[in-house]
Amino acid sequence: MDASSGSARKRMWLNSEKAFGLNSVRAGKQRAKAVAMAKAPAVIAKPASREFVPPVRRDPVAIVPPQMPAVAPPPVTAFAPLPAASLSRDEKKHLLAELNEEHVKGCVRCELSKTRTQTVFGEGDPDASIVFVGEGPGGTEDATGRPFVGRAGQLLDDMIKAMGLRRDQVYIANIVKCRAFLQGPPPKDRPPTTDETATCSPYLVRQLEIIHPKAIVALGLPATKYILSTNQSMSSMRGRWADWRGIKVMPTYHPAYILRAYTEENRRAVWNDLQQVMAYVGLKK
Repeated sequence: MDASSGSARKRMWLNSEKAFGLNSVRAGKQRAKAVAMAKAPAVIAKPASREFVPPVRRDPVAIVPPQMPAVAPPPVTAFAPLPAASLSRDEKKHLLAELNEEHVKGCVRCELSKTRTQTVFGEGDPDASIVFVGEGPGGTEDATGRPFVGRAGQLLDDMIKAMGLRRDQVYIANIVKCRAFLQGPPPKDRPPTTDETATCSPYLVRQLEIIHPKAIVALGLPATKYILSTNQSMSSMRGRWADWRGIKVMPTYHPAYILRAYTEENRRAVWNDLQQVMAYVGLKK
């Protein structure tokens, strides 16, 4: 075979490789190497080994519910207007009983309803000239459903007797009708909060409107501050007449305070206050 025919064969072979996209493969040794690689069995590369890394443990995210706006307690059911004329004793008795049965006993308008044993409405003469108003029931009152029957109540009974009256000749009530206390142990009475007072006090207002006494004796600072809508101190108000909707109000020390500070000075101060009440309503000293 001459040189010219060999060159023609090479050109033909190269043209056939270009047709299959092998134009990068050169003749000679490079072609031989390419052919050898093509004939060799395919080797599948193993994936590089990776060290196992445990997943990072994440604490569950607490789902916080959206804060709902505070819901005001439902308003006290509107009471029917009282007649313009003076009410009789029987009419007052009926209205007070109706107020207790239909509104107070089943009241759940504040948190105090969840911890009470029973409500403490009030008791006494529905046509009384004098109404004693305290802060709220204690443990004994919560258990019995009657106001001022604990140690402070016994002292109040003595104060009423000193005025020449019996307990059933006056009326006794509180600002709130359920016991306000700290769970303990042991349970401990506390003053009602502003919200609790605002929620419950319409019942007391209605009681006073029905009874319409000549005088109100406010026992202690919380009762006095509520009735007179004031922030004055007890020392500046005690023994001085004030007014609530045309009814005279006499602020004096709470019997529980007298028991804690049982001094002649405090007892004499309370007796002087009660004597002013006696004179105003026409009782003999």
